[in-house]
Amino acid sequence: MKKIILVLLVSLFGFTMQAQEKKNKNAKADVEVKGNCEMCKKRIEKAAYSVAGVKSAVWHSEDQQLHLVFNEQKCSATDIVKAVAKAGHDTKDVKAVTEDYDKLHECCKYDR
Repeated sequence: MKKIILVLLVSLFGFTMQAQEKKNKNAKADVEVKGNCEMCKKRIEKAAYSVAGVKSAVWHSEDQQLHLVFNEQKCSATDIVKAVAKAGHDTKDVKAVTEDYDKLHECCKYDR
């Protein structure tokens, strides 16, 4: 009887371990972020780095893409996108509120 209970507990523990979702410590994502110039680049990258877990954030004005490497155990791509929107820059999924957009320098105001 004790062996049967032990086998059941070990089996249950095994299934529980398999059910846990593994989070990637070096997840990569590319996010479209609107901007114009080098000031935008600095602001966008600074906003991304302000989120705990971001390891790399590089924005390119040519293709309007923010290339990210981050720890999914500490943050998500959505957390990063929200921080960038809070800095005044629209993304594909999250738009900056008008008050944040209006705080941007004149040369940084992109077409909405």
